Amino acid sequence: MRQRLSWDVFFVLEHDELRRARDIEHYRLARQLARTLVTLDRDYEDDALFPPAQGAGVIVFVAPDERRLQELLARADREVFRADGAVALPLEGRKLRWHIDAAEVIGGRAAGSQS
Repeated sequence: MRQRLSWDVFFVLEHDELRRARDIEHYRLARQLARTLVTLDRDYEDDALFPPAQGAGVIVFVAPDERRLQELLARADREVFRADGAVALPLEGRKLRWHIDAAEVIGGRAAGSQS
């Protein structure tokens, strides 16, 4: 993500104090730091545990291997983060599950909604 996409990535495993933190702490930290949470962890799809309205946005990637994951990340970069009119937090209040076939809204307001 850093090298190929030039993303400013905050990777929790690089921070000893966050390595063993609970998912909810990572979710809250992403909001506090105004960062979209990018993950492979499908636990974040649970709206009861991770309310979309309280988040800065989540993309849960589902990929069978690293090559496919890299393809999905590149698509997200083009279609979400660098798309025409993209804002700093393009998924604020929403969650996407992004797999090989498509990206789908799984929580929060509908895509394109202004609320």
